[in-house]
Amino acid sequence: MIGRILAVAGTEFRIALRNRWVLMATLIMVLFALALTLAGSAPTGALGVDMLTIAVASMTTLSVYLSPLLALMISFDSIAGEAERGGLALILSYPVSRAEILLGKFTAHLAALAIAMVIGFGAAGLVTALLGGAGQASLIALLRLVLTSILLGAVFLALGYALSAMSGSSTAAAGLSAGAWLVFVVLFDLGLLGAIVLDGGGVFTQHVFPWLMTANPADALRLWNIGAADSVAVASGLSGATSALPAWAAPASLLLWLPLGFILARLSFGRVEP
Repeated sequence: MIGRILAVAGTEFRIALRNRWVLMATLIMVLFALALTLAGSAPTGALGVDMLTIAVASMTTLSVYLSPLLALMISFDSIAGEAERGGLALILSYPVSRAEILLGKFTAHLAALAIAMVIGFGAAGLVTALLGGAGQASLIALLRLVLTSILLGAVFLALGYALSAMSGSSTAAAGLSAGAWLVFVVLFDLGLLGAIVLDGGGVFTQHVFPWLMTANPADALRLWNIGAADSVAVASGLSGATSALPAWAAPASLLLWLPLGFILARLSFGRVEP
């Protein structure tokens, strides 16, 4: 089983290299992380924290937007595109199960995302540490951000496979993936913001809002990184939301989304005719 998964993963990773996905994802992460880090260093003195802490707070927001986007860009064509081009029938003719195909694709795509995250955030962290210094707490916060960003990417890879399997074509899969990104990353938070304005600091704002944020995997990453470090919470301005939740809430949400996404992807893939 492991050998078949690794064989699929090796093929998929070579395809990602040939299509420049690894290079493109890495360049995007490096450029955006460096830009945010250098542009967001102004409040360092006012907040009384080192420059890397400010950078981690900025890069957390960057990860909320880019990790799902990159994951969906890589995964949306994985099943619908293979079926459309006729490659899926060939793959299924070999002695490999659909679960093994999914796990192989996931392994390769997650490796590509991990390379981009490590190099992108690592480069920004190194530049920040050289320019403004870094304490032990901020270095731990940076490491946590890298690992949780990879986990968030894994969640959206699984969701991307599910959407790809549900689609009849790669074009439809691209549209569904774009819609999913908008819902999870943009519209969900806009809806919560509108509800807070209407609530005016009432029960919803104090008790319901933090739990609804946790239910969204993108916001769960934000709350996990912010809640785990007081200095990052101060720099981000979201200390109130994190203090209203138990420490396990955001990690549990993000960790739960991964198997749920895979279950949905496997069930959807099982209905695809080669």
